[in-house]
This record gives sequence, C-alpha cells and structure tokens, in this order.
Amino acid sequence: MATAAPGASAAGDAPTVGDKGSKKRLLILAVPIVLVLIGAGLWFGGIVPLLLGMDKSAGQNEAEHKPAQGHGEKSGADAHGAKPAAPAGHGGKPVAKAEAPAVMAPLFVELPDIISNLNTGGRRAVYVKLKSRIEVARQADEAVVRSAMPRVLDLFQTYLREMRPEEMRGSAGTYRLREELIARANIAVAPARIQDLLFIEILIQ
Repeated sequence: MATAAPGASAAGDAPTVGDKGSKKRLLILAVPIVLVLIGAGLWFGGIVPLLLGMDKSAGQNEAEHKPAQGHGEKSGADAHGAKPAAPAGHGGKPVAKAEAPAVMAPLFVELPDIISNLNTGGRRAVYVKLKSRIEVARQADEAVVRSAMPRVLDLFQTYLREMRPEEMRGSAGTYRLREELIARANIAVAPARIQDLLFIEILIQ
C-alpha cells in the first residue's frame, strides 16, 4: 500500500494566497456598511442632532417663520373686511345707537331800559342806565318772564336805588350786580327758571 508523501499533505492543507485576498475584500466592504448602519441609528435616535444642536436651531426657525397674531391683526371674518354684527336686543333685533340729544338754542327775553338813581348819601344825584337781557332754558319760561315783566322791573329798580356808585365799579361790582338781579328775577318769575342775565349797556352819570 502506497503512502502519501509528507510534503504533499502539508501543501494541500495550507491556505492559498487567493483565499486571503478575498477575505480582505469582504472586510473592507463590511466596515463602511457597519458604519453607515451605526450612523443611521444614531441619527434617527436623536443623538447626532442633539450633539450638533440642530433641535434648538430648528425650533428657532419654526418660531421665526410662524406668524404671530398681534393686537392689530384681524381673525376670522374680520380679516376679509366683514363688519362685526350689531348687538342684538331682547327681541333678537339689532340695538340702535342712541342719538345725541338735540342742543336747544338759547332763548333771550329783552328787558326795557332801566334808569334809576343810586344811593349817594345826600350828595349830588347819580343815575344809572341799564340795558340787559334775560336767558331762559325753555319756551314756557319765556312766556312766564314776559308776563311777569312788571314785577321783574320793580325788583330791579328797588335794588338799584340801594346801591352806591362805587359798588358798581370794576368787574367785581358787575358780577355782584348780575348775581343779585338774577336772584330777584327768579323770585319774580317762579316756578320758571332764569339761567343768566346779560348786560348790553351799563351807563353811570
């Protein structure tokens, strides 16, 4: 029986140069694939964006591009120019706006000219000539003032005879005269009401 030579058996079991080259090529191809798989896992797991700070920048960009609704912006139907509906009353009908009350024109009653002597204390006589108008608020008061005119003139004449010439000087004297005559006129025309007394002319001589 023939036996194999020792040299032949050792040569058959040893790896060839071609097998080593193919393993190196497989290893070189596997390394990039493994790295790509690891990178994808880290990316979708959120680790890589977190390390790069991309979540924060993305949130800021989103906040910048998101339109902020300010006080001057309209929403809904108002943005298209639609007017807001008027408030409804108890019956479901829109409530009408309250109209401003009409301003009444002032009513004046012109008084006859009054000529009266003043209180001079026995000195030379001094006279005052007074021309004035009475202002009333209502038409009915105007009729009352005209009907009570004799009483108004009598009260004015009585007061003027008690005044001294120096009491009628200056703005203070004119103001006091107006207030006193208005008070007496209101007594004469009650229950009507006099609003003001306008002096057209005051002449002292």
